[in-house]
Amino acid sequence: MKEKKKRRLRKFNLHPTTTFILLTILLIVISWFLSKLNIQSSYTVIDANTLETETTIVKVENLLSSSGFKFIISNAASNFASFSAFITLMVALIGLSVAHASGFIKAFIRRNTLKVNNKVITFLIILLGIFSSLVNDVGYVILIPLAALIFVANKRNPLLGIATAFCGVAFGSAISLFVGSTDVNLVVQTELASHLVDANYHVALLSNIFIMIVAALAISIIGTIVIENVVVKKIGRYKNAEELENTMEVSDLLTLDDKEKVEQDYLTKKGLRNAYIVGALMILLFIYMIIPGLPNSGLLLDMNEIAYVKQLFGANSYFQLGFTYLVSLWFLVVGIAYAIGAKTFKNDKELIEKVSVFFTDIGCMIVTIFFFVQFIAVFKKTNIGVVITCALANILSSLSLNGIVLIVVALILMSFSGLFLTSTINKWAIFAPVVVPMMMQSNISPEFAQFVLRAADSITKGITPFLPYFIIYLGYLNLYNNNKEPITIKKGLSFIMPYFTIITITWVVIVLGWYLIGLPLGPHAFPTL
Repeated sequence: MKEKKKRRLRKFNLHPTTTFILLTILLIVISWFLSKLNIQSSYTVIDANTLETETTIVKVENLLSSSGFKFIISNAASNFASFSAFITLMVALIGLSVAHASGFIKAFIRRNTLKVNNKVITFLIILLGIFSSLVNDVGYVILIPLAALIFVANKRNPLLGIATAFCGVAFGSAISLFVGSTDVNLVVQTELASHLVDANYHVALLSNIFIMIVAALAISIIGTIVIENVVVKKIGRYKNAEELENTMEVSDLLTLDDKEKVEQDYLTKKGLRNAYIVGALMILLFIYMIIPGLPNSGLLLDMNEIAYVKQLFGANSYFQLGFTYLVSLWFLVVGIAYAIGAKTFKNDKELIEKVSVFFTDIGCMIVTIFFFVQFIAVFKKTNIGVVITCALANILSSLSLNGIVLIVVALILMSFSGLFLTSTINKWAIFAPVVVPMMMQSNISPEFAQFVLRAADSITKGITPFLPYFIIYLGYLNLYNNNKEPITIKKGLSFIMPYFTIITITWVVIVLGWYLIGLPLGPHAFPTL
């Protein structure tokens, strides 16, 4: 009887593509139902010049209508073409594919990671994931495929590498080891909201730097413990060593004679030397291009801004807008430099052919991404996420709370809203006019309120299918999946739920502990006023 039940349950393991199609249909029906109930909410918009507040009403839009049908049909192609996560992925894969096809990535990993302790590698991947939030969401499209390759080379399950990289980026998305693009946008909203109580209050860009560094290191250490002791058991082993090597073409050179091994080793060293030299020169060139004041320097900066951080990470910064392309270009050029030294390509035709093979493996992922894009587009059009977030902000504003209770409730409500509204900036634009004044009236600083938002955003970002980059995680899981059954949304989430649970507790401890101890958040910034 138990075996029959298991067989029946297996029939419901739908491929993610099918799941997103069904979820899109379900969303359309839900939008009709909620619109008939006239479900709506509102949020406060602050005028930056006059500090006057204006209430904006948001309603659930019905897509089970003629106008909704026209929107879905007419925007399907444009939604896919403008989906930033997919575009970023394609740009990143151009460089990664060349570096991989040339043999550079495999040679680099084998020379530098095989003797490194697995826990150290896991720690570094999580820390790099957190650090990648400094600029856009490059970690999702660069670190996830690299982590899979690193784990394969170390004869570990690539699914574990994918989950590790995703957890590092998603559950540390709102913090970093330095101020970045997120800070530039958050500080504006925080300071504007603080002016509702004190028109002269100033929030510095570095106001959260101390607590962010501590949080990044703490999350990386605890995350490593969870991955290595819990998640690794949940995901399990990946085939046997021989099948793993054949799948990912990880060669041990065992079939070569001594002379061929020596020659191969010489060419590999020569290729790596070329790659290191060219890679270092490109990094120096990129750094020169973000230094203002030198001859022909600052090409990647937005010189219309006065503050350097805004020049580098502002909305119109060329460094900010083109960072993914710069990283992809680095891998492309370094890969070619390695190929020339290691003689892995005879000509450009062979290079293109090998690169094309790399892209053929992601064909199924692209199909899934297409239907995921329609799912996200429909969800955004319904305004359900914004309405829920506004409702939660209004619930918070109606409560008479202070101190630790206010912090905990704000953390919970903002975390929950993150399941439906994944944009950190948009979420803070709704919550800031509520959270910041409430906390200031409770003697809690706007800087600390801002960090509570960072913690809340990081807690749930990794477990919501509404995150645009969730499909990258799910897509790579299925790309490396060696089972007949696809990895579903539920299974993909089950891999990281232990991480989510422990990291949530960690975030709560960091937030409350910092508040109770009263340590500085950054230069001249404290939890209390």
